[in-house]
Amino acid sequence: MSASTPADETNPAVPAVKGTQANPFVLGSRASKLALIQANLVMNALRHAHPSLAFTIATVSVEGDRNKSQALYLLGGKSLWTKELEVALLDGEVDIIVHSLKDVPTTLPEGCVLGAVVAREDPRDSLVVKEGLGYKTLQDLPEGSVVGTSSVRRVAQLRRSFPHLLFQDVRGNLDTRMSKLDAPSGPYTALILAHAGLARMGWAHRISSDLSAPEFLHAVGQGALGIEVREGDKRMEQLLKGVGEETTEWCTAAERAMLRVLEGGCSVPVGAATSLQNISSNESEAIVQAKLTLQGSVTSLDGSVHVQKTVERTVRSAQEAKSVGEECARLLVEAGAGSILEEIGQDRQGRAEKVTEEMKGAEGVPQ
Repeated sequence: MSASTPADETNPAVPAVKGTQANPFVLGSRASKLALIQANLVMNALRHAHPSLAFTIATVSVEGDRNKSQALYLLGGKSLWTKELEVALLDGEVDIIVHSLKDVPTTLPEGCVLGAVVAREDPRDSLVVKEGLGYKTLQDLPEGSVVGTSSVRRVAQLRRSFPHLLFQDVRGNLDTRMSKLDAPSGPYTALILAHAGLARMGWAHRISSDLSAPEFLHAVGQGALGIEVREGDKRMEQLLKGVGEETTEWCTAAERAMLRVLEGGCSVPVGAATSLQNISSNESEAIVQAKLTLQGSVTSLDGSVHVQKTVERTVRSAQEAKSVGEECARLLVEAGAGSILEEIGQDRQGRAEKVTEEMKGAEGVPQ
């Protein structure tokens, strides 16, 4: 992508005004079909809020999309999905970034901030069964059925209740994973996928059943779209005021605060579920008070140890919502979550070192 500013066609020496057709605001996005659908949702919201301004989308290749062979558990944290986009943002090549919020680290790089979170789609995980099979729920699946997912959180939670099922990693974009599921000779009986992604791709009809709290908690931020901007970019902050949705912002603020205290990444089995009730609003329809309920969980990789806590509190701002998340994290740690996460970190490091050694051996590199 080019960071140069288009010139005014009537006077090439004068840069075109930002927000015009000659120099539109640029939304940065991953290149997958789902990512572009999500970027278009945000762009359409911006166009609706600001009909006189021009917006466009530019795609950026990220490491998480390029490396589709290794399990996410071994690849590392959430920057796999965001780093290259954030470089483009800070370099001025794009004006905002549209993310699946669940992929966004809880601590952003210096110079980057979350400008808004748009209204959330259903955040739950869903069971999708191979085409032609009549199973509707996880309970229906026969012993030895292979369930595909790239999430250690999902596997850890499911192993608790369904030890008779087998779990296998499945990578690729959503349409790729669906193709792998339905392949006649493929190993998968079913996949566990985010309801939100399926709905946005037009595949809600493939959902066999949803996995709901308190038995199954979704990923932090799942179903929400986060918009990242440069810190101090007042114009973009103003443009985004009509795009964010307060209920989603308060709920995800609590979830992300919990995860930040636990220091978990996308490959750590931390689950969440939030609700906002008894909402009071002012004349401008801004929330002034609501009852926030946050459920949080941490599960060992084999599903044998599970810690789950719930915090319920009346909050009056997104900042107070964050304090609910921090309290839930502290309760989880006190109940044993810290030991689980420490063990998982040691396990990941050991497996990653083993994979590195195997790769060196395969390439003929001296040990």
